[in-house]
Parts: sequence; C-alpha cells; structure tokens
Amino acid sequence: QVQFVESGGGLVQPGGSLRLSCAASGSIFSTDTMGWYRQAPGNQRDLVARILMSGGSTYYVDSVKGRFTISRDNAKKTVYLQMNSLKPEDTAVYYCNYGVSPNACWGQGTQVPVSS
Repeated sequence: QVQFVESGGGLVQPGGSLRLSCAASGSIFSTDTMGWYRQAPGNQRDLVARILMSGGSTYYVDSVKGRFTISRDNAKKTVYLQMNSLKPEDTAVYYCNYGVSPNACWGQGTQVPVSS
C-alpha cells in the first residue's frame, strides 16, 4: 500500500506563505488523483485541493481558491501545496492522500499554525 509523508509545515504569520510537500512511497499512476486535506482542532478532516497526476487538472474548495496552488512532480512522486495569504482559519494539520477514495491509513501530517 502506498504511504505518504508530508513536510513543510510550521508557524507562519497571517499573510505569510508556506509550501507543503508530500512524498509517496510505492507506485503513483498517471490516472491517480492526489489530494491535500486538512483537519483543524475539533473538526473533521476535509479535502482542500486535488490534482490529476496526468494533465494536472485541479480542484480547490472555495475557501482557498486564489490563495493555494496544488502541483505535482510525477518523476519524484511528489505533490506540493503552495499556500499564500495565509489566514488564522487555515490553521490545521495538513495531510495528503489519494484525492478520490483516500487510503484508510493516513500519514502523520504536517502542522500549520497561522498566528501572529
């Protein structure tokens, strides 16, 4: 089963930027869709953005449109999430997984606290 390792999180001030990375172990196919999810304290884990590994078709939830950009490097089996103009409400643990039918087993995620 493919496993995902997230990195790049850290404390950032409102208005700041971060780039998250997700490295996959195992095979990722061009037909796969990869996604970034987030879980704020006390909330459920929700999809933030996803990308088709072939062609790069993307989807974003309304709350991050225009601020976040998902991208991928197929050769490196890595998916990125560029986050700009961060807001306190973006504070969460960010995870990656398949963007459709995610694995039951999740990685540890990477924490993104947005605070001054």
